[in-house]
Amino acid sequence: MRATRLFATGDLRCVDLPDPEPGPGEVLVRVQAAGICGTDRHLYHGTFPCRPPVTLGHEFCGTVLALGPDTAGPLPGTLVTCDPNISCGTCAACRAGRINLCSTLRAVGIAQDGGFATYAAFPAHRALSLPPDLDPRAGAFCEPLACCLHGIDMGAPQPGQKVTVLGGGVIGLLTAQLARLAGAEVMLVTRQAAKRDLALRLGATATAATMAEAQALWPGGADLVLECAGVTETVEAAPHLTRAGGRIVVLGVLPMGMRVQIEPFDLLFREISLLFAFINPFTQSRAANLIASGRVTVAPLITREIGLDAAVEAIANPPRASEVKVLVRSE
Repeated sequence: MRATRLFATGDLRCVDLPDPEPGPGEVLVRVQAAGICGTDRHLYHGTFPCRPPVTLGHEFCGTVLALGPDTAGPLPGTLVTCDPNISCGTCAACRAGRINLCSTLRAVGIAQDGGFATYAAFPAHRALSLPPDLDPRAGAFCEPLACCLHGIDMGAPQPGQKVTVLGGGVIGLLTAQLARLAGAEVMLVTRQAAKRDLALRLGATATAATMAEAQALWPGGADLVLECAGVTETVEAAPHLTRAGGRIVVLGVLPMGMRVQIEPFDLLFREISLLFAFINPFTQSRAANLIASGRVTVAPLITREIGLDAAVEAIANPPRASEVKVLVRSE
């Protein structure tokens, strides 16, 4: 089979590999669609921990081909999405229900081979069944939407509240839809006009091109600010866009070692909560249901579809202008 494989920092190649065989407790899936995530670029640049050599791809959907020996799981022919994060279930964090903070957490596509390949074998209990008529491209959005759900759960927007979303990438556009589903007014802030227009089509009540414009639109600040860009500028700007007593949730992934400047006295004096949302504890099935029901729209977020060989160039370089989600197809 073909696979887009990270061999070391800066060394990403599409190579031929033997077809995987599912072991005990594993499922073998024919990958039909896999999304390129900003984390994949961090992995390529060495700014997110991983264990190369490894086939990348942690946002993917496909059809079950076979189960390993003595394995219970979705039957062959079932469309599934992969919940890539594997927790031990026994450490203190897992016992407390904080499985995303597991002391031995590992992820498909980061610590073990993932979905930028013709086939993927992974633990059967991480395969979530999807409706058979669902477009596999939509199924590839389950993992990022699940991460957004965790951030929304932490921020807990209420009907009528104001929510500012910083960043017009896939996480920002998905999170904005979730905040609207919660009944909030939503302003999305991004420099790119095409993404502002898309946000309005997806239900945002306002958009802004700059932080100053956002402050002018909502001078009192938002009840909740969701940082979805993963850059220092938006993290540092978030407190200035938040009302007294409000909340900030950071969903964006900044590179390891990056530092930001925030004034603790300001957060203290205005009693602003600063929270961080990491991956997708117990939210993958909810994400699948939202996508399958059409309550969250994902088709307009697909900018282009490419093959496994082209994934190398796409991951090694910054996103193109106005690009939202690039899907990798092995077919």
